[in-house]
Amino acid sequence: MHILLIQQQGFFTQLSNRFSEGGTFMSLILICFILSVFFLISGFYLVHKNEIKSRKMISLVSESSLLGLVIGFLGSIIGLITAFDAIEGMNSISSGMLAGGLKVSFLTTLFGTLTFVISRIGILIYKWMYKF
Repeated sequence: MHILLIQQQGFFTQLSNRFSEGGTFMSLILICFILSVFFLISGFYLVHKNEIKSRKMISLVSESSLLGLVIGFLGSIIGLITAFDAIEGMNSISSGMLAGGLKVSFLTTLFGTLTFVISRIGILIYKWMYKF
């Protein structure tokens, strides 16, 4: 049933919905992702023009992707603490409510990890192509 929902709404609509569910940390992770892609493209572009700057750009890809990963975990931890505070305030909670709160708290971890993995794949391709 979930696959039918994705097909009806479209991948990018579904991605946008998940992004907005994740909260404010998602914007910070997106900034890290955009910076990582920018630095990676700059590193590939500069490899034949200025090797030192190219290596610095690849180093920045590594740093910005790691920052995205850590922000994702931070958002997840803060989300879990917030969810457990809300649960503590109620006397009873449904399993659906708990599952929904856990899903939202793990969205930042998922997007942070994707930022890290995509950037790392780019770094591996760079190192493989230019044997650094």
